[in-house]
Amino acid sequence: METAFLISAFATLFVVIDPIGLTPIFIALTQGTPTAARRAIAIRATVIAFALLTLFTFFGEAVLGFIGITMPAFRIAGGILLFITALDMLFERRTKRREDQAEGDHPPDPSVFPLAIPLISGPGAIATMILLAGETDGALGMAAILAVMSTVLLLALGMFLSAGIIERALGPIGITVTTRLLGMLLAALSVQFVLDGLSGVGIGGP
Repeated sequence: METAFLISAFATLFVVIDPIGLTPIFIALTQGTPTAARRAIAIRATVIAFALLTLFTFFGEAVLGFIGITMPAFRIAGGILLFITALDMLFERRTKRREDQAEGDHPPDPSVFPLAIPLISGPGAIATMILLAGETDGALGMAAILAVMSTVLLLALGMFLSAGIIERALGPIGITVTTRLLGMLLAALSVQFVLDGLSGVGIGGP
């Protein structure tokens, strides 16, 4: 696989999952939790998210085919969805919505909800994995995509485990600036998904 594609896949997943933006929410959800329990929650949430995203990577396109949705159509829809996410990040609506989800009723262990679902493996991450899987061929390509996803999730896990240090280092302003920069990057990547989808149906490309 081309290195440029893998870099683009990593950038897209990193921006969509947004480990940096999730870190303060993780801290809020696990506030007052003993260190060992907080570590267990972080690991459990990451493993559950990995399982869900892997499931959609392998079977998402088959489900789309079963209900008659083509990959170009899904690329366009996924690109629009990611663009809306980018706008939310740029105008801080995404952070507010995530905080509302975190503050809602949930069990004492937040590893499944709201951490794994919908904060880590949300609609944007699921759509991205299906899109990336649709652009790969063969077992090697799928393995590469899963490796990229695993890398992003491991980075998220690392940030969860060192959440306190990261929060103090970046501060509220640093997290806001980083989130907006990532939002700009995601907006550009989402437009590229739409262009690829249009090209797939013979519009604006070969």
